[in-house]
Amino acid sequence: MSSPIQCIKKLAAISLCISTALMAPLSMTQAADSGALAVHEALPQGKLLGNIDRLDPNKKPSENFELIDWHLTLPTDTDDDGRADTVPEAYLANKFEFNPLFYTANDGGLVFATPNKGATTSKNTKYTRTELREMLRKGNTRIKTQGVNKNNWVFGSMHSSGKRKAGGVDGSLEATVAVNHVSTTGDIKKVGRVIIGQIHAIKDEPIRLYYRKLPGNTKGSVYFAHEINGGDDIWTNLIGSRSHTLSDPEDGIALGELFSYKISVEKDLLVVTLIRQGKPNITKTLDMSESGYHLSNQYMYFKLGVYNQNNTGDDSDFVQATFYHFDNTH
Repeated sequence: MSSPIQCIKKLAAISLCISTALMAPLSMTQAADSGALAVHEALPQGKLLGNIDRLDPNKKPSENFELIDWHLTLPTDTDDDGRADTVPEAYLANKFEFNPLFYTANDGGLVFATPNKGATTSKNTKYTRTELREMLRKGNTRIKTQGVNKNNWVFGSMHSSGKRKAGGVDGSLEATVAVNHVSTTGDIKKVGRVIIGQIHAIKDEPIRLYYRKLPGNTKGSVYFAHEINGGDDIWTNLIGSRSHTLSDPEDGIALGELFSYKISVEKDLLVVTLIRQGKPNITKTLDMSESGYHLSNQYMYFKLGVYNQNNTGDDSDFVQATFYHFDNTH
């Protein structure tokens, strides 16, 4: 099997054809009446999300997963325009696969891999990614990608006129994933970091969900950043911390270990739950009412995959994760 960096060199010669303990569980009726937090609290304890058994290793990604409302960014630049290649919704949903960056694993999961060094989405972006970007337009190219429109969603705290224009109001993203490999070389402050889920706004991110495992540790941490619109990050630990000197985090997550996450927004409330098989769920909330995402120009979209947070080290170094379930709702 080729390495991600070999794949980039190969792809450059061709064209893509497209340039904390929780409350007792609530009933679903109670959860619906009580909002996003109650929905998270009603999740079964220690039970991974999604039906993993349905996945078929002989199928292409779009045959195992609904991909018509996503497009894909790859760490390649086949047309030499200085920006990472993207795969639009219609192509992605038509059995697109590119091993070893984006392909069906032997167990039916969807593999995302990206090297430390490769093409980025803009001159201002430091890191590579193999990552899905939510596209509510579902291939209708008459709707623009950006803006408060039917391709993107808004917070429920936005003015009613903006909510009418948007493709959705509030929302949830859930996934079941195993991080298979993280970077092990380069700047110690960057080693081992990967973002596996996001909410992105115009320029900032209401949430970036991280997994990090340091080279000397057997288990990794999970934490998230909330970026104030135009301001600084607020960090929240779920397991362990983002420290580059952290010893093995208590109750951490090993490479290859499946876990689930669920991210929800209701008006200005952010709710994040981490689920590990057979263990108590961990739920954290964050009040975003002072973060500036209710403003009339702000629009949102979910992202998931691997967004490598190390751009140093060996050319052959990379991150990889396999997703077994993901679902976006509004």
